[in-house]
Amino acid sequence: MFTIDDLADRLGGYLPPDEIQQVKRAFYYAEQAHDGQRRRSGEPYVTHPLAVANILANMHMDHQSLMAAMLHDVIEDTGVSKKALAAQFGKPVAELVDGVSKLTQITFEDKAVAQAENFQKMVLAMSRDIRVIIVKLADRLHNMRTLGALRPDKKRRIARETLEIYARIAGRLGINTIRVELEDLSFQAIHPMRAERIKRAVASARGNRRSAMREIQSSLQQSLDDEGLKGTVIGRQKHLLSIYKKMRDQRKPFIEIMDVFGFRIITEDVASCYRILGVVHNLYKPVPGRFKDYIAIPKANGYQSLHTTLFGQRGMPIEVQIRTREMEAMANNGIAAHWLYKAGQTAHPIAEGSHARARAWVKGLLEMQRHAGDSLEFIEHVKNDLFPDDIYVFTPKGDIMELPQGATVIDFAYSVHTDIGNNCIACRIDRHLAPLSTRLESGQTLEIITAPGARPNLAWLNFVTTAKARSAIRHALKHQQQAEAVMLGRRLLNKALAPFETSLEELDESIFEQALEQLDAPSLDALLESLGLGNRMAHVVARRLVDVAHGDSFDKTLSDSNDKAVVISGSEGMVINFARCCHPLPGDPVVGHLSVGKGLVVHRSECKNLAERKNDPEKLFALEWSEHIDEDFPVALRIEIESRRGLVAELAGLVTDADANIERIGIEERDARLSTVNLTLSVKGRVHLARIIKRIRNLPNVGKITRTAN
Repeated sequence: MFTIDDLADRLGGYLPPDEIQQVKRAFYYAEQAHDGQRRRSGEPYVTHPLAVANILANMHMDHQSLMAAMLHDVIEDTGVSKKALAAQFGKPVAELVDGVSKLTQITFEDKAVAQAENFQKMVLAMSRDIRVIIVKLADRLHNMRTLGALRPDKKRRIARETLEIYARIAGRLGINTIRVELEDLSFQAIHPMRAERIKRAVASARGNRRSAMREIQSSLQQSLDDEGLKGTVIGRQKHLLSIYKKMRDQRKPFIEIMDVFGFRIITEDVASCYRILGVVHNLYKPVPGRFKDYIAIPKANGYQSLHTTLFGQRGMPIEVQIRTREMEAMANNGIAAHWLYKAGQTAHPIAEGSHARARAWVKGLLEMQRHAGDSLEFIEHVKNDLFPDDIYVFTPKGDIMELPQGATVIDFAYSVHTDIGNNCIACRIDRHLAPLSTRLESGQTLEIITAPGARPNLAWLNFVTTAKARSAIRHALKHQQQAEAVMLGRRLLNKALAPFETSLEELDESIFEQALEQLDAPSLDALLESLGLGNRMAHVVARRLVDVAHGDSFDKTLSDSNDKAVVISGSEGMVINFARCCHPLPGDPVVGHLSVGKGLVVHRSECKNLAERKNDPEKLFALEWSEHIDEDFPVALRIEIESRRGLVAELAGLVTDADANIERIGIEERDARLSTVNLTLSVKGRVHLARIIKRIRNLPNVGKITRTAN
């Protein structure tokens, strides 16, 4: 059994004696705190924190991280307080332990909410100290190694969480040794039979390929030696989940995937990497389009390497990665390499760059968390943001921006700055105008065009891919809706106050204070927002304000409160909606219905759906169209016409000539001679529509034209 003395011997290779003593003291404290506790396997509980510390020691983590590993379950499982830990081991260690601990003092409605809330707590702790996530990853790794004692359903649940969140975070931070093991252990827990079959097949294939691997490795090494280049050639093996994913996604048999030979060449410096690349390309012909330079443009997690694919003997592909020793350490340990070099008192630029990128990523998580509606929405954003495939695009100044595969112009705009995204109206890709929904490709240069008054569009949520863009758009739309609801609420309340010959502007602040308390509203803006969203009735609030101002004896009735119409223009935003059942147009007589949560819904006054609303007259409002309208409105027409070749083109040309747009067109053949055309147009108003209908009637053999609901 691994002991604290074994760990101390290992730590002697990179930590000073006084720090090793502090780690041992933390172990003895944890041993006492967990006294009598056992794991499901039957082992003393303290074997778990010791194993977690050993994983961190393999990564050369600092003594405070190791102490936190020893103590990471003390707050959660033994009743020892954070304050007591801080007194014993210092505030940094106590903060690390608290960051890794779950929220045990709160009862959650289900496991999903508990998981989301705990993850949110950990992210906040990560923002103060990134080591929190490294300790958590080591904790999760040992838990995955010892899943055997759990029920199968619990194994699968923990494995899925590990695969969806922790393995991806390890990859995002470049800690690939942990990522690969977490992925394989999760795969084995979720699909034990598939994992076992692949494991046996891999063992068999390795035996069959051994001589070919040795031959290629020898020829690569000999070529380097002949050119006087220092480099070590290592055979590279694929891990279980990687093989399974390729078989599933690429629909390839196992033998085709294992036919690819993988090698890694480790050398001294960057210049040697490129010289070795030349030697390798001279030895074997490169496969066109399969070279990637991650040294010039590193991945988001700091990963650097040259990747190339070659045609080997008998046409078998050979994948080669070329990197320096420092890059190899970064590829394996990622952000943890920051502490590896720190322990050696050397600030290495690769490790420092990785640490800076990790801090920037955590900062992005915090911004995402602020914009998310709740912890469940936040954790879904994080899951979406952890997919590893990236593209690299450039700003007009030549700065490199990294985005996930499938990212659009809007994603790019929000990655530059939230304000750039919110005010984005157009873009140029490689100096050419392009739609905001365009999916980006590596190497493109983007220029975002903004306008001060521009606002995000709800439709953007249909095509953006990054969590940052999605959460920022939702946040902006929510605030936009709130602002518009407050404005509409103010108009509705002033309208309701008009019969009392007063307005909001004329009422004293003390009146608002009393009325808000009686109405149980936190502020005037909150009250107005509630009115604008249809959650309260304006006449009820108006009556309360008047009663507070004049006393209950004030006897003016509200019978004329709906006489004065509310003026609408169609540009009010998200709290004035136009009913899809009747498609009202400027010029139509219209009525407004206050719908809970939606605001004011505008109907044509003859709309059949208004009949049931008339039972609740307090929610109906007389409306008038503004004299200044510059919006387009949808309208649906049903046209009975004789079938003929070129009919759609004829209608499209006619509508375009009338300065309107066709949104949707469909044709139903009633018989061999007659067709029904269903046309949805965007028009300026009723007069504009009448002009279009007149043009359509001038076509030959047109029958009935009806304005329909959809």
